[in-house]
Amino acid sequence: MRWFRMALPALLAACGQTTGADILNVVAWPVPQIVGMITAPSEREATWDGEATEAAPGETALRLILGSRRGIATLLQEEGERRLWRTSGGVVVATEGARVVATAGLREVLAATRFDGADPLARLAAGGDAGEGEWRGTRVVDVMRSGSDPARMRFGVRLDCRMRAGAAAEDTLLVEETCRGDARFTNRFWADARSGAVFRSEQWIGDGLPMLVVEILAMPAAAEVIPLTR
Repeated sequence: MRWFRMALPALLAACGQTTGADILNVVAWPVPQIVGMITAPSEREATWDGEATEAAPGETALRLILGSRRGIATLLQEEGERRLWRTSGGVVVATEGARVVATAGLREVLAATRFDGADPLARLAAGGDAGEGEWRGTRVVDVMRSGSDPARMRFGVRLDCRMRAGAAAEDTLLVEETCRGDARFTNRFWADARSGAVFRSEQWIGDGLPMLVVEILAMPAAAEVIPLTR
């Protein structure tokens, strides 16, 4: 099954009709109900909001900042810790917990993210007030440029990451994740020191893009989980 999920995006690209949304649907969120919900341009970026607006009262949303561009992404779909978000202009991010695992609607697309073992970032929520620590993990990502040219796709980009958590303030934990390998970057996550809940992050989503800043505006309560048809 694993080889099938890795090979299928290349086969789709060979057909000349693949977009970032197609890769996101097939690799990052293999649920048929998601297909057709995203309309991402194949050769140009989605439209960003001219000015970042606030989410509607009670609306589950993220504020996304990419360089000088800003947008508010609202929740489309949720299954446990896996969530799909979209701005009004068509920028899409998929998250698993606090981690951005896929994007669409940008000039460079993060098609998929996976770990050898568990994501070390999950230790924050599991550890709660455990405080400082250090963890290591191996991360593999698939990236592609917008458009359908297979030459623009890079699958199996391997990264060796070290994660450190330390106090940033009395009630805030700062987690720095330094990754080296086929790409080099440092992600940062700010979390509540007691619960481990991340409320702000700066995450790498491709070498050709600035770090993506993600700010939590509101998250869903457990009763708001949307069941997915399988």
